[in-house]
Amino acid sequence: MTLHEKVVLSTYTGILMCDFWEVHKYIEKLLGRPVWSHELASEDLLDEIKEKAKSDFLKIIEP
Repeated sequence: MTLHEKVVLSTYTGILMCDFWEVHKYIEKLLGRPVWSHELASEDLLDEIKEKAKSDFLKIIEP
């Protein structure tokens, strides 16, 4: 599994498979803005992140 795949899966599932800073960098790229770590406690933000990561997630899991 590549680092990018680990980052996407970590972001989508919430199960950390790599360094958190890699996930944080990907989240900021998805949202197009800086994200403070305390913001990740917001269910609304987590839902937004998951929705934006969904297409990358599906590319990994689809045969």
